[in-house]
Amino acid sequence: MPTYFILPSPEQPRCAPLTLTRKIGDFPLALVSLRSHQDLLLQNLGLEPATQIETAELVIQAAAWLEKADIELFLKDPTAKLLQDAQGHEILRHQGTRTTTLVATQSFYILYPWHILQAHERALKIKTVYTQATTSTQVYVDGRLQYGAGTVFLPGVVIEGDVVIGENCKIGPNCYIRGATTIGNRCHVGNAVEIKNSLLLDDTNVGHLSYLGDSILGQKVNLGAGTITSNLRHDGLTHRSAVTGELVNTGRRKFGAILGDGVRTGIHTSIYPGRKIWPHLTTRPGDIVQQDLTPHS
Repeated sequence: MPTYFILPSPEQPRCAPLTLTRKIGDFPLALVSLRSHQDLLLQNLGLEPATQIETAELVIQAAAWLEKADIELFLKDPTAKLLQDAQGHEILRHQGTRTTTLVATQSFYILYPWHILQAHERALKIKTVYTQATTSTQVYVDGRLQYGAGTVFLPGVVIEGDVVIGENCKIGPNCYIRGATTIGNRCHVGNAVEIKNSLLLDDTNVGHLSYLGDSILGQKVNLGAGTITSNLRHDGLTHRSAVTGELVNTGRRKFGAILGDGVRTGIHTSIYPGRKIWPHLTTRPGDIVQQDLTPHS
């Protein structure tokens, strides 16, 4: 049986602020860590994990999102030495004497924060999500909903698409949640909140009268009432986001905000598309976030 070894998570300054407080392999996608997604796919394809790199035939990058079709093609090619994504980043390599480099059509390396959003969208597509009856007859579900023990829904909740919600959450009243969205454990999504295609980590609150689109909120984030993220340019072009002093094209037509762990926004905070807020920073009531907020800004 072929063996594989997943490398330790690298330092990723270009993926800040999300990787400042956790390793990329530990990042939860649809309530399951990236590392667990990798293990599940590889083992379902008949590979066995190795305890050390020296005994492994395949070496996997910790920051790689793997897709079944790419891995199957690599395994079937007896000359395949290296699998790269479309940008030339290494996904995995064979440690034997091989020579061919293959280019993945679906797998990719997670280099920037928006790649985590992309991996989350993929994770929800392949996850076994099922529709559950809710505790309220006034919840409308048009799609696939999965939620954990202790989670309650108040009247007026509308859910569309693939949505996964963790344990002991409070959802509603009168909120609108659209897939692909994951809400972690012990979260609160309150009155008149709309969430679209976003990822919320554990213990995060979006209390009331807010909009969150194509965004990621870290752990223990609290959005003040009326916090709004913008996710669409007026000219319809793809968004650019600042990374280590350089504007990088995200390739995304819709892209919201990236908030690190412990961020708290004042009421009526407005956040421009593609802006990031570093862990534990705050905004004041009525602030407009036009640039990334870092400890040095």
